Amino acid sequence: MTCSRPAVCWVPDSIGEVEDYDEKTGRRTPSKDKLTGQRVYQVRVMDLDPELGKRARETAVKIVGDVQPVPPVGPFEAVEFDGMTVTPYVTNTGRMAYSLRATVMRAPASAAAPVKRSAAA
Repeated sequence: MTCSRPAVCWVPDSIGEVEDYDEKTGRRTPSKDKLTGQRVYQVRVMDLDPELGKRARETAVKIVGDVQPVPPVGPFEAVEFDGMTVTPYVTNTGRMAYSLRATVMRAPASAAAPVKRSAAA
């Protein structure tokens, strides 16, 4: 999965381990996937597609693995995700939301054209 079009799904330098919080003890522990028992990591993803207009451009993707994933390219470079799943849920405030999970983050399969920036930017 890539964001809206090739070369517009970017990963800032923001990968970290997800933590679970125990309200009884006040302790944080590394989050583990309920199916595999592997640790869960989260990466912020930004979509720079100009067609999005004023819509949200950032979301988080969780990746399950034994070790923390490393971006296959430098910060603010395009990436693709394999094994993407989307899980809808209802928040505590009654709003619809969704969780994105992937098995792999990798460099784009095909070389994409660079994003064009306007002269005013």
